[in-house]
Amino acid sequence: MKILVTGATGYIGSHTVVELLNNNYDVVGIDDFSNSKKEVVDKIKEITKKDFKFYEGNVCCKQTLNKIFDENKIDAVIHFAGYKAVGESVSKPLMYYRNNIDSTLTLLETMNEHNVKKIAFSSSATVYGKPEKLPIKEDFPLSTTNPYGTTKLVIEGILRDLYKSDNSWSIAILRYFNPIGAHESGLIGENPNDIPNNLMPYIVKVANKELDCLNVFGNDYDTIDGTGVRDYIHVVDLANGHVKALEKILKETGCDAYNLGTGRGYSVLELVNTFSKVNNVDVNYKIVGRRPGDIGACFADTSYALDKLGFKTTKGIEEMCRDSYNFVKKSK
Repeated sequence: MKILVTGATGYIGSHTVVELLNNNYDVVGIDDFSNSKKEVVDKIKEITKKDFKFYEGNVCCKQTLNKIFDENKIDAVIHFAGYKAVGESVSKPLMYYRNNIDSTLTLLETMNEHNVKKIAFSSSATVYGKPEKLPIKEDFPLSTTNPYGTTKLVIEGILRDLYKSDNSWSIAILRYFNPIGAHESGLIGENPNDIPNNLMPYIVKVANKELDCLNVFGNDYDTIDGTGVRDYIHVVDLANGHVKALEKILKETGCDAYNLGTGRGYSVLELVNTFSKVNNVDVNYKIVGRRPGDIGACFADTSYALDKLGFKTTKGIEEMCRDSYNFVKKSK
């Protein structure tokens, strides 16, 4: 089976390409390196000892996509490509709407024209907005609090409408919770070109003395230690979730959404303290005020993904922390 992976050199995309190659899929990748680096292509090949075809280009470009589909017999697509910084989406909403939605429409049109109707889409738990209860199930009401999340929700709607119009499509919508960690080799990991907008890259930068201190936003939530609780999932587990979703869409038609998380929440301080312990390094932090829009806790109900995809996580928080720091040390 030949699988097209958009955003193939990004954080989650690169780990998924590794797992696809390890599971003997033939991979075709595309990325424009807007938030990744060219050397990731060679690092994937080094990890897997396998080759794959790669195109440098933007998924918004119909000409580039037509070239890929004309030159390769694509069986299914895993679509990661898109901007993903929540804060940036608030300040640059038009850029996010144009890139994320336009790239998906261009991709879907090209797939339709080439009669390729199997896609796994990289969505996000941000589509749940501020959930009224926990754990979060796939049938909870959907809403968003920022343009990034809104682009994901709009695309989910496009995919559902597409399936309603043509039941020969097979679509998996994958709602990620909080991916962290890195490949155990230390060759690939989270390495954004821009300012990190997730907790783990900040922890790593403080541990590395690149930043003086980690700001912990709020310690008065109704949680184990007052700090925010999130469902952190190891990026390799998340990548394997895509392999499971791919297996399903290759076998049957339909359109469904799945939570990819661990089903367990960890607080900010639990993550910081575990990182310090397993890596034997100090992480200076200070408590500051809550950020507007933040919620106290967010974690997944993972039973549906287990039942329908056979997906469950295997890596714990200690491995997430150890592998994150191992990648940074090896990158120096």
